[in-house]
Amino acid sequence: MAELVSEQKAGSGNAPARARFAVVNGDDFGFSSGVNRAIIEAHKRGILSSASLMVTADAFDEAVQQAKENRALAVGLHLVVVCGKSALPPSKIPHLVDNKGRFPRGPVMTGLLYQFSGAARRELKNEIRAQLQKFLDTGLPLSHVDGHLHMHMHPVVFDTLMQLAPEFGITHVRLPREEVSTALRIDNSNMMAKLVWGWIFGKLHNSGARKLQRAGIGFSDRVYGLMASGGMTEEYVLELIPQIIGRQVEIYFHPAMEIEGEPLNGPKGSGKAELSTLLSRKVREALAESGFQVATFNGTGIVAHQKAFSATSPPAFP
Repeated sequence: MAELVSEQKAGSGNAPARARFAVVNGDDFGFSSGVNRAIIEAHKRGILSSASLMVTADAFDEAVQQAKENRALAVGLHLVVVCGKSALPPSKIPHLVDNKGRFPRGPVMTGLLYQFSGAARRELKNEIRAQLQKFLDTGLPLSHVDGHLHMHMHPVVFDTLMQLAPEFGITHVRLPREEVSTALRIDNSNMMAKLVWGWIFGKLHNSGARKLQRAGIGFSDRVYGLMASGGMTEEYVLELIPQIIGRQVEIYFHPAMEIEGEPLNGPKGSGKAELSTLLSRKVREALAESGFQVATFNGTGIVAHQKAFSATSPPAFP
């Protein structure tokens, strides 16, 4: 199984064989200056070790420059094939985007389009290739691939990524997998939505895991963030950490600073709250107490980040 392969890699090198690793990721890197600033702040002063880059977003160039100035930050592709901008011009993908180059449909209608339109699927492969190429053109190592609103988990999108993986060196893909029961114990709001998400992404995870195993591509034991998207507060995460299952996990956030005139990538105030979580000493200590080392993905598996810390010693960063 890919999880076991990944765990064996996690136990290689200088790390103990049974070490636990947590990749702490910031999504939407490049969305705005406010998001970029929050991700870099959380990386420099907090526990964030990784970020997912939107190569078609407004603050993409700024994000790339900041990533190059902070080489310890692992960066992957945050694939945008819904609710965002395309890399290719509208004339080349007319079935996917409007005349301004934006994906105009919500996740459900977009998913149906990709499933049932042959023309859309052909254009989709070209668009995914263009976004992967734009990432590689930055010169940044490709840590991982995930997707905006998890649309990379759509079977058509996922299969396209699998086809392109050898060409672009994709070595790790996010497969959301989170215990609904745990999320509801912590916060039982939006129960029906969480139950539906859990069922849908459980099915998609199982299908994706088989494909990744066959391709030799890594994925984490668990991925946390879906059930509390926009609400990964200090209080929530402190309750979550002791209940985390798995030795190699990813916890993702949407940190942001609100700058006047810029769009928000979540509910007002949520980005600031999630940034505070990433900067929290209590959260840092809770990870250490649960045996986790902050880590990043690389081409051979998962490696402990330079910001290693323990529950009893001072952190290696401010």
